[in-house]
Amino acid sequence: MIDTATKACSVALFEGETLSASRFEVIGRGHAERLLPLIAQLPKKGRADRIFVNVGPGSFTGIRIGVAAAKALGLAWSIPVHGYGCLALVAAMARDEAPNTLHLDVLMTGGHGEYFFGTFDEANEPLGEVISIKPGQIDAYSHASVIAGDVDLSGTTRNWVDLLPDAQKWHLLRDAAPLKPSPVYGRPPDAKPALVAT
Repeated sequence: MIDTATKACSVALFEGETLSASRFEVIGRGHAERLLPLIAQLPKKGRADRIFVNVGPGSFTGIRIGVAAAKALGLAWSIPVHGYGCLALVAAMARDEAPNTLHLDVLMTGGHGEYFFGTFDEANEPLGEVISIKPGQIDAYSHASVIAGDVDLSGTTRNWVDLLPDAQKWHLLRDAAPLKPSPVYGRPPDAKPALVAT
């Protein structure tokens, strides 16, 4: 399992549904430099019979690094590569800490002062699309009793669970349908194609 979609960088190796080993670091930037050394620290240098990678939304660069590494290893080891959603994993981790919660919201840093927002039901199914919102829009969109993610809401009256996705928690999504190993950015790219006069 590979997770580089946020300021955290984590990897995990499972044998069946049992966690064999994992590494987790909050690094901010530098996923490209840290990811392969972390994988190399796992038993058998992380070799597995399939790979799951966090496809986002999250950091544009982090997502691309994780997906590219997963595909490269999948090709080298001749194994399938699958994706999982960033907000879905955070929702599952929060529900693991607060199992009696019905609906919960996830709020993750999205860059440019915006946040990625999604709502999940008691079966950890998304209730609508993940969207990008501004800080002033949180109360307009978020109505669940629990909010989880990496945006600090500790000074508010909301029940806040501070979480970053962690590859060792992937097993919480094992019953979910795998996603394609393609980046899910959650907002349009900053660069726009230039119009060239002819």
